[in-house]
Parts: sequence; structure tokens; C-alpha cells
Amino acid sequence: MKALINKFKPKPTVAVISFKGVIGVKKNGITIDQYNSILEKAFTSKPKAVVIQINSPGGAPVQSDLIYRKIRKLSKKYSIPTYSYLEDVAASGGYYIAASCDEIIASDNSIVGSIGVISAGFGFTKALDKLGIERRVYTVGKNKSILDPFLPENENDKAIIREVQDDIFENFKGAIMASRGTKIKDPEEVFTGRIWSGKKALDHGLIDHLADLDSFLEEKFGTNFKIQKYEPKKKGLLSRFGLGDVISDIYEELRWLR
Repeated sequence: MKALINKFKPKPTVAVISFKGVIGVKKNGITIDQYNSILEKAFTSKPKAVVIQINSPGGAPVQSDLIYRKIRKLSKKYSIPTYSYLEDVAASGGYYIAASCDEIIASDNSIVGSIGVISAGFGFTKALDKLGIERRVYTVGKNKSILDPFLPENENDKAIIREVQDDIFENFKGAIMASRGTKIKDPEEVFTGRIWSGKKALDHGLIDHLADLDSFLEEKFGTNFKIQKYEPKKKGLLSRFGLGDVISDIYEELRWLR
């Protein structure tokens, strides 16, 4: 009788949440708003574990941090173990999210790391000179026009940007050390912004295992479980005609103009 009951008893689940793409608020990027309810649903379904499946080159540091914090909060609240599985790439903000989990798994060929901060832009002052165009800017507040690509770059602007970058970088490193701690074997080398293969990432303590996801889960839990996948809703009809991103951009601009 017991064997018969066990036969029809639902298998325990492992929740797998997919994070794919660039992290940020524009062009259907990965955001906390997009994943908040998904994460809540996955953790409250009482799985044996939650897997964060990542394929992302990174993106917005704030969104990365909010997702990192959400995963750690839910894991602690429900006492559910968490694992990150890194696919092709988990760099910068993608690794930031990965570090929220108890253990990190990757392929030998995964691209891992890029723990740093970057800002980039263009300068068009010489182009304006050639065209005979004079740029006129009126501001209240001496630093209001920093990063204007039509004005000459100056040391004050660079110092302000570097200060912001340094703060973000320290927060990034702090989050990694809070979760990885002594697993990171050479912080001075790891926190240089460079990328590593999965194999080298293991040597440096950025990940814990080299394996495919199925093999790792079977080793952890045997075969008596089923995978429950969670991911954002598929893009609608507009995206098939290339309009989804356009409308997303328009909405984003209007949102900031309110």
C-alpha cells in the first residue's frame, strides 16, 4: 500500500528561473519589475531548490543589485537552497545576479567575470568645428552639463564620473564578497574587470562546479524530482514586426518626461 501511495505522490520540484539578455529598463531588458512576481511564485511553491539560469553580459548596476538582494532575501525567508547555472556568459551584472546564490555552476567554456564598471561615449567637438557650428548651453549648476558630447571634456567631469564609478565598483565588490567570501582566492586579480573561462573561474573561486545542469541536479537530488521552469512572458505580436522595442523606447522617454 505504501509503495502504491508513493507511486502517485507528486514528485518534488526544482524551480529553474531563466534570466536571458541585457540587464536594464529599456528594450525588454532584465529588471526587478519583470522578475519580482516570478521569483515570489518560484520560492513560495516550496521547491527542493531554486536554480537561477543565467545567460547575460550584464547591464544596469541598480537592477542587478535589486535582483541579487531579492534572491538572497527569499532564499533566507523560505530556507530554500539556491544555485546559479551559467550558460554562455555571466559577466558584470550577470555575474552580480549569479553571486546571489549558494553555489555557482558553469561550463568549461562559459564566459565569467568582468567585475568592474564602465562608462563610454563620444566627443563631437571637432566635428562641430569643421561644420562651423557653435554649441550653446545654458545651465544652473556648474556640473549640470557634464558628459555633453558637444562640449570639450575636462578634468572636473572625469573626476565626477570616476567618483561615481568607484562607488558602484565598491558596492559590486562588497556584494560578491558578502556571498562568496573566502571562496574568492585572489581578489586583487579577480576584481580587475577581466573575463575568465569557466575552468579558470573555478580556479579563482568565482564558481563552485563545472557541470551541465541536469548532471549537477541529479548528483544533488537523484532522479526523483521534476523541473518547474519560470520565465517572463513571451513577447507579443508587436515584436514580430519589430515594433516592440520602438514602443518600449517611446514609453520609457514619456515616463521620464512626466
